[in-house]
Amino acid sequence: MTRTSSARPPRRTGYAAVLAATLAVPSVAALPAAAVPSVDAPVLIDEVYGGGGNNGGAYDRDFVELYNPGDEPVSLDGWSVQYGSAGGTTWSSQTDLTGEIPAGGSFLVAQAPGNDDSQPDLPTPDVEGGIFMSGSGAEVALVRSTDRLDCTGSACAEVADLVDLVGWGSANTFLGAGPAPGTSNAVSVARVEHKNTVDNAADFVTGEPTPQNSGTTPGTDPEPEPEPEPELVPIAEIQGTGDSSPLDGQDVTTRGVVTAAYPTGGFDGFTLQTAGTGGDPADDATPGASDAVFVYTRAGAQEVAVGDHVEVTGEAGDYYGLTQVSAESWTVLDEAAAPVEPTVTGWPATEPEREALENMLLAPAGEFTVTDNYSTNSYGTVGLAAGDSPLVQPTSAGRPGSDEAAAQAAENEALAVQLDDGSSWNYGSSSRSSTPLPWLNGTDPVRVGASVTFTGPVVLDYRYGAWSFQPQQQLTGENADGVQPATFENTRESSPQDVGGDLQVATFNVLNYFTTTGDQLDGCSYYTDREGEPISVRGGCLARGAADAENLERQETKIVAAISALGADVVALEEIENSAAFGKDRDQALSDLVDALNAVDGDDTWAFVPSPAELPADEDVIRNAFIYRTAGAEPVGESRILTDAPVAFQNAREPLAQVFQPAGGKTAAAVDDVVVITNHFKSKGSLGPWPGDVDSGDGQGNNNESRVRQATALVEFADEVAADARTDRVLLVGDFNAYEQEDPIMVLTEAGYTDLGPTTGEYTYNYGGQVGSLDHVLASEGALEDVTGADIWNINAYEPVANEYTRYNDNVTLLYDESPFRSSDHDPLLVGLDLVPGAPAWAEDRVAEARGTHGG
Repeated sequence: MTRTSSARPPRRTGYAAVLAATLAVPSVAALPAAAVPSVDAPVLIDEVYGGGGNNGGAYDRDFVELYNPGDEPVSLDGWSVQYGSAGGTTWSSQTDLTGEIPAGGSFLVAQAPGNDDSQPDLPTPDVEGGIFMSGSGAEVALVRSTDRLDCTGSACAEVADLVDLVGWGSANTFLGAGPAPGTSNAVSVARVEHKNTVDNAADFVTGEPTPQNSGTTPGTDPEPEPEPEPELVPIAEIQGTGDSSPLDGQDVTTRGVVTAAYPTGGFDGFTLQTAGTGGDPADDATPGASDAVFVYTRAGAQEVAVGDHVEVTGEAGDYYGLTQVSAESWTVLDEAAAPVEPTVTGWPATEPEREALENMLLAPAGEFTVTDNYSTNSYGTVGLAAGDSPLVQPTSAGRPGSDEAAAQAAENEALAVQLDDGSSWNYGSSSRSSTPLPWLNGTDPVRVGASVTFTGPVVLDYRYGAWSFQPQQQLTGENADGVQPATFENTRESSPQDVGGDLQVATFNVLNYFTTTGDQLDGCSYYTDREGEPISVRGGCLARGAADAENLERQETKIVAAISALGADVVALEEIENSAAFGKDRDQALSDLVDALNAVDGDDTWAFVPSPAELPADEDVIRNAFIYRTAGAEPVGESRILTDAPVAFQNAREPLAQVFQPAGGKTAAAVDDVVVITNHFKSKGSLGPWPGDVDSGDGQGNNNESRVRQATALVEFADEVAADARTDRVLLVGDFNAYEQEDPIMVLTEAGYTDLGPTTGEYTYNYGGQVGSLDHVLASEGALEDVTGADIWNINAYEPVANEYTRYNDNVTLLYDESPFRSSDHDPLLVGLDLVPGAPAWAEDRVAEARGTHGG
């Protein structure tokens, strides 16, 4: 059956027989003692017009039209129509009603005339009133009483005598999810074919006023001249071959098959594709032009379904890069249409190729890899890269400003596409957090580097400045089994690779591990969960970690699980609390972490390296530190911190050095010793004091000069410590806040150190949907000879931030667990050393490659 809808539907016809039967029935429908708005309301407010008599108005007066959906007349004696302005807090005026409304008929309540009596007269009203009604926004209520209403907002829906209510435009009182659209001098709001779901936003649309009274007998008016059939415009002509519609601003009528519909989620429309198109790209009859278009209409999205053959009329144009038709009317046709087939295609790497497929139904071919999952727990997007690997930071691939870096940036732009959820919802907001997340369920991880398998077709569209694959309807955690169009490889590893050696050294940034919690201090502000409970410190005080003991336990549980499974004998820690800042022993938080580790791994399994006797005069609230397994390693002598470069490290954490040997020691001499220096250079965030700290645009971000100064001071410090320790084995480890090819790392490699991270083929960090390593282990020539292996254990940077303790209870889908995964935002890096004299050199080809890559 053909279904037709528009922004204002045709008025009702064909009531002559109903009205004749009504006049032969003298009885009046009996009503319950009280009525409240419902889908079975005995009388409806069917149309409201508030622009009468104004310049450009359609009629000389405002009006309210009522409608009786029943099969018996209803007496309106003792009833009233009441009016409230949009911003008012009371119902300001009313019109008392008399008479009856016929079955299946209308009842016209005329209101006050405007200031322009040249407008057409209303049909004869059934009741005269004197209300001046606003077109931009107001409320009208039908009440089974003449008592003035005394309610606002949602409370009005509970009034016993309230039969129906409509708020429109800027009204603050309405039924359902929202008010009806706003009106103007020439436009009214009316129900779509008397539709009543008790939701003003869904039931009413705007259009030309069509007032009818109780004496209107459908069929007595002359039949209007039939409108000529509109000229159909092919969708490909609406799309054109450029990045915008060649018919921008023009009214068009087109036909196609619905391939996706979004009645929920905020897209408010559906995609329409030319019947019979798709399939093999070689069969495309319109090369360079897409055969699909987005149709923007909230009401239409509620009525059409995937597979419907639909004719649409509306204005063509582009909305922030997406070609669309803003529908004024739509008709679901009886006429059969050839089905649309998904176009089987790899990722179109150029903009014209993507434009040629905009809004079309696709079956993506070839490999796709997850490259970004940061916004998956908020906006339901998963960043993908076409190909078998995630996108890489340009300054991890090439020197800043180099051709290699530029080529990587261009490749990133060409290969990136989002896998979306068919909505604009923020699932972390208070209004959406009770809806289960799409994509993430706590069982099937969505990790950076995971391959993607498409299990159903998707629509290619362009929203929010990015190309996206959309499901054919909004995806949430509740409908994933039937709607989700892709699955993801599980790439989790329960432990790092075996790196060999008789001493394993790791570096691990522990994400602001503070045992001084926010609730122990004054002035802290917090990040909160969906119920408003504090989770982690946002600012206002010195603490940077958990809000309270409960959240500290969540954070600590994951960090302990990660360190325990890391398999390292020595772990260099960055971003741990400097407890001296809180009037405690400097090592208090470090001691607390070791206690937590020993509670899991056994008494005395772990120990920490005490703070040096000599400390910098002014330290940060976070610090560097060492812990070690007592059965695997032992410190030689005391730790040492850089104290004679306060200018270089005025905005960073001073390097901390410690000599280690395998537990028990191989000899009394230093032949089995290694110097490990842990670092945390200045971030790419707030600006440092040097001229070169301003972002130059070469990809290194803020504070490059600060980090270069810190790297230079580190080289001198390492030389001093190594000389005093009488060893040439040195490992520079930590969070350098610089990617592999950036200037600070070059300072270190040019000083003779080799960055071991690139030998793993993995990365420690993910930012902006691109992977790279900010964390490094750089080996001196002497230490390099003893390296037996290296591995980056991707437990954090590749995991969704949703799994982190800081996002606990953000959404009804609870993703926190006690595993190591997302214990921090940086991944640990592990290196094995064989400190027995005469051990063979490790993986000479990989070392040579690493040296060649970094110029060291």
